[in-house]
Amino acid sequence: MAGKPKLHYFKGRGRMETIRWMLAAAGIEFEEQYIESKEALQKLKNDKCLLFDQVPMVEIDGMKLVQTRAILNYITGKYNLYGKDLKERALIDMYCEGTVDLNEGIMMLCFKPADTKEKELQKILENASTRYFPVYEKVLKDHGQDFLVGKQLSRADVQLLESILMVEELKADILSTFPLLKAFKGRISNIPTIKKFLQPGSARNPPLNEKMAAEAIKIFH
Repeated sequence: MAGKPKLHYFKGRGRMETIRWMLAAAGIEFEEQYIESKEALQKLKNDKCLLFDQVPMVEIDGMKLVQTRAILNYITGKYNLYGKDLKERALIDMYCEGTVDLNEGIMMLCFKPADTKEKELQKILENASTRYFPVYEKVLKDHGQDFLVGKQLSRADVQLLESILMVEELKADILSTFPLLKAFKGRISNIPTIKKFLQPGSARNPPLNEKMAAEAIKIFH
């Protein structure tokens, strides 16, 4: 029997967090090997574990996978979270890329100079409320189903929920003008595997703070 997937990354959300979300949504237990020093990262490079000398890296099914999208494609394909055909997969990819773009700004917020953070925060909130969330609200309305694509949970739903919760950490009432997204959040949050991941003590990481950002910079730069 294959062992649990092992995740290699620093102790923080970053680009690994969506992978954690996806494994959790699939009901797959995993282990984490935190990278806590430059030396630990260099050892992975010296051992030829990182194809492009970068993380995240996930050991799964005898492979050492890198590149976030490749990892997510494998996990979601394996655990039936990637649609039933090419058309659904194209829609899922399209919706997921939107959440990646939104999340990127949030992930980088702690790394911005102090005098620009407020401006960057307002830009993120504006993008969420005028560019991204209206799109997903319309998708839910037009599709008329509980999920973004098809009639079952996909990675698009998981990644959208992750994005919603990240933006709500910045502005709690961000969904006040998006009733379908608010209902969507409630439905997806109550799927048993996801509900478990949202409980205290799970593998879900807290928002990145200045201290964690400084530690990440020491490791990766």
